[in-house]
Amino acid sequence: MAKLFKNLYDQIHHPINLWWAYKRAARGKRYRPAAAMFEYDLARFSTQVDEELVLNITPVTLTGKYVRLEPLSEEHIPGLTAIGAGQDFWHFMLYGDINTEADMRKWVLDMLARAQKGTDLPFAVIHLASGRVAGATRYLNIMPKDRGLEIGGTWYGIEFQRTAVNTECKYLLLKHAFETLGAIRVQIKTDLRNVRSQKAIERLGAVKEGVFRNHMILPDGTIRHSVFYSILDSEWEGVKRRLEEMLAIRAASAETAQGR
Repeated sequence: MAKLFKNLYDQIHHPINLWWAYKRAARGKRYRPAAAMFEYDLARFSTQVDEELVLNITPVTLTGKYVRLEPLSEEHIPGLTAIGAGQDFWHFMLYGDINTEADMRKWVLDMLARAQKGTDLPFAVIHLASGRVAGATRYLNIMPKDRGLEIGGTWYGIEFQRTAVNTECKYLLLKHAFETLGAIRVQIKTDLRNVRSQKAIERLGAVKEGVFRNHMILPDGTIRHSVFYSILDSEWEGVKRRLEEMLAIRAASAETAQGR
């Protein structure tokens, strides 16, 4: 729908189309009221189209074959604590160490506060087969007018790493961003030291754009260099096929293992 409005918007706002439409409407004094009406209608329509071209981020539940992404809430704190407290991956992230349920509560409340501001949309990741909380992820750095956002703040319990969980999470988030929200750019960044994360992002088919040196100062004082990746709307179909193939291979492997 967003692409349809974009094409219509571009056609209407093409300078030649505007000039001829105005000339036809304004030809002769008796047509000047029509010209004024034309300008009014065009301005009103332009506003409606502009609104369609802005990302409209609202809480949503995304469900796949392996995971369900549901809006993060305080109810997820115990499950997140069970799989996330004391894990090493916090050293690469921006929130400091999380070792207790109180730490996890503070983190969840921080994410919910960001959601209230409209800059982030956090999700709890639910593993469908077990019904357990597998981790968390979110949209962040949401730029509605530029139709861009970032997928990040992603972490999983150790038993859910290197499984179909991350692949399907990224698939669901990217599909929603490009096909429902109308995004034209999705970016992903990670710590330069986090080689495992970089390899996982590159497997998705994201394009490496470069390294932001001295990008962030972490809570422990470490100066972090960040590696930036992106996927554009024009690249989504190729990335989508790649992710679907990866998920199909996972499913086939699981079926073979069960057959044994």
